[in-house]
Amino acid sequence: MTTKLNPVQLHLLQLFAHNMTEQELADIKQLLAEYYVRKADEEMARLQQQQPIHQSDLEALLNTHLRTPYRE
Repeated sequence: MTTKLNPVQLHLLQLFAHNMTEQELADIKQLLAEYYVRKADEEMARLQQQQPIHQSDLEALLNTHLRTPYRE
């Protein structure tokens, strides 16, 4: 089975084909991390606007058992 690379993967491969310093690599990793944190924050804000979350909702979630029970 062959997997085709998407345009983002191809672009990153081209970028990383050039020699770069450890600092440049760390900078790129930081940029990517910040990008995904920002996207997650934007999604949380969008969800919060659709259905506001209150402190009581968070407390209920803390006390909710979400684990799958073991089979006996």
